[in-house]
Amino acid sequence: MVSMPSYHAIAAMAVTVAMFVAFARGRLSVEIVSLLTIAVIAVGLYFFPLEGGKPSDGLALAFGGFGHYALITICALMIMGRGLVVTGALEPAARLLEGIFKVNLQLGLLVSLLIAFFLSMAVNDTPVLVLLLPIFVALAAKGAMPASKTLIPLNAAVLIGGMATTIGTSTNILVTSIAVDLGEPQMSVFHYSPIVLIAALVALPYLWLVMPRLLDDNSVEADAARRQFHTRLRVGSDSLLTGKELEAVRDKLPSSITFHSPPMGALQPQQRLHISGTHEALEDATRVLRGELAPSWVLDRIRRTASANSEDIMVVEMTVTADSRLITRTLPSSGIADLYGVAVLGIHRPERLLGERDQYSEGGDLRIAEGDVLLVMGLVDDLQAFSRNDSLLMLEGARELPRRSKAVLSAAIMFGSVFMASIGWLPIAISALAGAILMFVTGCVKFDRVGRALSGKVIVLVAASIAIGRIILESGAAAWLGQVLSLGLGFLPPALVLAAIMTFVTLLTNFASNATAATVGTPIAFNIATQLDLPPEPLILAVLFGCNLCYATPIAYQTNMLIMAEGSYEFKDYIRTGVPLVALMVTVLSILLVLFYGL
Repeated sequence: MVSMPSYHAIAAMAVTVAMFVAFARGRLSVEIVSLLTIAVIAVGLYFFPLEGGKPSDGLALAFGGFGHYALITICALMIMGRGLVVTGALEPAARLLEGIFKVNLQLGLLVSLLIAFFLSMAVNDTPVLVLLLPIFVALAAKGAMPASKTLIPLNAAVLIGGMATTIGTSTNILVTSIAVDLGEPQMSVFHYSPIVLIAALVALPYLWLVMPRLLDDNSVEADAARRQFHTRLRVGSDSLLTGKELEAVRDKLPSSITFHSPPMGALQPQQRLHISGTHEALEDATRVLRGELAPSWVLDRIRRTASANSEDIMVVEMTVTADSRLITRTLPSSGIADLYGVAVLGIHRPERLLGERDQYSEGGDLRIAEGDVLLVMGLVDDLQAFSRNDSLLMLEGARELPRRSKAVLSAAIMFGSVFMASIGWLPIAISALAGAILMFVTGCVKFDRVGRALSGKVIVLVAASIAIGRIILESGAAAWLGQVLSLGLGFLPPALVLAAIMTFVTLLTNFASNATAATVGTPIAFNIATQLDLPPEPLILAVLFGCNLCYATPIAYQTNMLIMAEGSYEFKDYIRTGVPLVALMVTVLSILLVLFYGL
């Protein structure tokens, strides 16, 4: 007979359920619910300490998450991901996947899921997602599938792949190590891989075709993304356009690029073409065609100055006000480059002004008008001087140009950190911290910009989840739940016994932690196997699989939290997509264990 749980265990389960309900309802923000959870644990344990503990121990438990290695690891990984983005290190991989997505969005997603799955079989889950996350965010910005529709499926593919080998996750290693301590033989790396591969074949159609449909498009299309900038593309001597007709290279350019009054015949060096497109499309066009959107002398001067002063080159948008001296002038006659050392890359004309007469000078250049938006590149001080002196209104959304000179360096730092962690030379926490430090020291990420890499919502959510995991374990709630589970399993067939164990461990891993689930679940499964006269190995594998079925909440695993900010996800998004996947995997894996072990 199972005794009643302690008051602390009851309180721990009540706080966990309350936090889950608050997250699911969505009336309070994630940050508020997380901080309230921490506060309740801190105050409760201060006045009612755990048996044998002191009030100060409760404070350390409640607030310990803010200094926990898991949170530090996540922040370090975010910083390294930021380094890859700001240096443009992932642009080649992004362009490769972008080409597949252009052929077919569904094909692109399928290829991405397969890459994520097979990579995570050999490399720890977290580094795999860290490598892929910035690529998919960049793809979403370029018009592929929205990040909110791809990141949760991608994360699920990584987690399923990590489950397939004993080295795929640290949790797998923990479960198999505990099993060895209990007298079970050591499992090889691919000991149970066929079971997971078959289950993955069942889960993949859900990840590929169903899960994206259950997710909303959370991307916010800013006005800047819709603006079409008119500019003159200068044909360089080494450009793909030189000596060719325009139609020969048209299919290599973004579809949003428009050529106005396209010239006839072969193009010549230094010829200027009137084109329009979004900022991103113009950047792609200059890269593909190796052309320039402004005089090369001013672009070279900006780059030399930025390199000499270790400054970032910024691209900003500025609106022309009624007091600006630029009105009725063209870019060549404005003297902007000579006066301020900045380059105007393009001019966006609002639709209400498009029909006005005398928009162009005799030379074919667009005359600047009140309300135009200029796309300007330069250093911060020069941009501010230009805006102030010529009566321009600087808009929000300024962005840094990638520091491509450090792209190889940032990629090498990331690869080194991932490699060290994946082969077990260093713990992921140490390798990630070392990588983040190197990103700072080498200038790949700047100290004053690090705040852009971190998410406050993720930080407090991680801290709250760590506190919940500790109170569930130390209050005895996890052990009591395991005892209750073992009581009713003697009357069930083997498939349901396996499903019950897997479900129990899944609940633990989604609300406490993988380590807690492994530590509590493995001995329980071994004892149940002894009591029911079943072979221990399939029950231990049920625990291992359950520890990896962490799709249903963002607090279940650190990769879930890594994608939360980038996908603008709510708690309910994980529930809506993760619960069906958990049910599917529990069913399939339980049946496969019965078949493989002849139960």
